[in-house]
Amino acid sequence: MRAYVFTDQALERYAGQFVWLSIDTEQSSNSSFLAKYPINVWPTLLVVNPKNESVLLRYAGGATVPQLSKLLDETEKTYRTKTLSSADSLLASADKLSNEQKYAEAAKLYQEAISKAPKNWMHLGRTAEAATFMLNMANDNDRCAQVAFDLYPRLRGTVSGANVVATGLGCAADMKPESPKRAELLETLEKETRDTLADNSIPLSGDDRSGLYDSLVSAREAAKDEAGATKLREDWAAFLEGEAAKAKTPEQRAVYDSHRVGVYLALKTPEKAIPMLEQSEKDFPTDYNPPARLALTYKAMNRFDDALAASDRALARVYGPRKIGILRTRFDIYMAKGDKETAKKTLEEAIRYAKTLPKEQVSRATIDSLEKKLSAM
Repeated sequence: MRAYVFTDQALERYAGQFVWLSIDTEQSSNSSFLAKYPINVWPTLLVVNPKNESVLLRYAGGATVPQLSKLLDETEKTYRTKTLSSADSLLASADKLSNEQKYAEAAKLYQEAISKAPKNWMHLGRTAEAATFMLNMANDNDRCAQVAFDLYPRLRGTVSGANVVATGLGCAADMKPESPKRAELLETLEKETRDTLADNSIPLSGDDRSGLYDSLVSAREAAKDEAGATKLREDWAAFLEGEAAKAKTPEQRAVYDSHRVGVYLALKTPEKAIPMLEQSEKDFPTDYNPPARLALTYKAMNRFDDALAASDRALARVYGPRKIGILRTRFDIYMAKGDKETAKKTLEEAIRYAKTLPKEQVSRATIDSLEKKLSAM
């Protein structure tokens, strides 16, 4: 969004209505903010009530300029309304629970808000997105897929509909094989997702379309159709390369780096990622992401010394909880290289470092996972 959305002049009209603030969640100095407003999806958009600092809007994921404008307009209208409708009141309560990371409870209220909403309710799209996303976060895959199945027909042809169906399809793919409705939900949601991807009239961002490909690959994997999954990945890679080629700035081009690395690794063609990542490292010499991704890529190519050198550069630039991920990759490199002793020391370093971070930046589950891996060595 920083590369494609916040630079758009169409947002200038909000200058007198909203105070814009960007929070770097990796900085420990922002832990007090994270304690009040937990973030576990990047980006997350918040609109905070200036009167009592409550959350008026929480939107997980990116948004296009039209989407963001609609969200801001709706939120501003709700803020100015003295008496909320039943649906709006339920939506506000659900947003509060979402901010508190009470995913299942929030999902229930989002669904109740939809059930009580008037016809043509302005918040339907974003509430439907939130309902399916909360169920996904709560790992309630069966309910997530069913809610997406039920709501999508009301949102077909919209950006919100695309997000709902993609989330629902991902949940359906993760349902247990013995779930009685899994086959029906997978088949229907996959068809709707393919139709959405093919509909160029929907003003989706490149990131949104990439998400559709991701969900479709998951569906093919769930169907144990590796040939179909591979074909989708090839199409996905071609799409991402096309979007990167259209980028007007290095920052816009680099938006697709992480997507492309993931697809190239899955296609077992990691070497394709090297030129773009080398260019990104030149364009953004203080950013840890390009060398961190190069470390992953070189590891997949069994170029372990190059992987460690890239990891060294990433470690010199990284800060906050992202350092844990780089150390994890470094552990994997040493293990693949056959240097178990140094791998163990690297894992111990990751655990020590994780324990120094504010609790708002690292979960107990992350530390437990590292310690479990260490004890298994």
